[in-house]
Amino acid sequence: MLFRSLSRRALAVAAAVAALFAAAPALADTPVTLNADLVDSAGRVTLGEIFDGAGAASEVVVAQRVGPTVVLDADAVQAHARRYGLEWGNPQGLRRLIVRAEGFGAPARHGRDVLTYTHNMTAGEIIQPSDLVWSKTAGEPVDAPPGVDAVVGMAARRPVREGDAVQGHDLTPALVIKAGETVMVTYADDGVTLTLEAKAMANAAVGDTINVQNTASKKVIEAVAIGAGQAVVGPEAMRIKTDRNPAQFAYR
Repeated sequence: MLFRSLSRRALAVAAAVAALFAAAPALADTPVTLNADLVDSAGRVTLGEIFDGAGAASEVVVAQRVGPTVVLDADAVQAHARRYGLEWGNPQGLRRLIVRAEGFGAPARHGRDVLTYTHNMTAGEIIQPSDLVWSKTAGEPVDAPPGVDAVVGMAARRPVREGDAVQGHDLTPALVIKAGETVMVTYADDGVTLTLEAKAMANAAVGDTINVQNTASKKVIEAVAIGAGQAVVGPEAMRIKTDRNPAQFAYR
């Protein structure tokens, strides 16, 4: 009887172990790839809409979409997918995923990533590297900038939203001088440096030529903006003008 009881118990344990091992593959990580076009149709973004090969986890909801797009943190999506047995390696090192409403915009050409804003920005705000990220987006603007260096230091021409693709026509050179403010104007040549105080007669970005009025003599002179509240005249101003428009000054 004891042997028979032990045999039954051993069989039960063996059956339980076998069942556990049989279930193991369902819990194992299943490799998935990011869909080339991130679209949802009902305002509920699911793993199946983000990943190709999500299988049984396809209907798991990741986020709710209220507007035409929703921006998802790539690391959070990766962790959420892993909880449901999906393994996404994020080979491109993406930081944000942008899911669009079905019918809104068009997929990025050839699945390329484009620069997008990491948060909302107001008109006139200067763009810094932390304001930008390469992301999958609803569409690639025809005037998309080639890279981060072409955008950093520019100013937003209009308010932009988190997740919006960066567009060239939404950017403008940042103003470093505003009309009416005091500007320090410097003349330097052959070891001689002179500085005077003047009032700006117009707004200016770096490299712009503006009129400034000498606060002492009231004489209006032409200067070139070089930084916040700073401008130059003389040889340095001419060098900047020539660099910006060599054809115009080639024969002077």
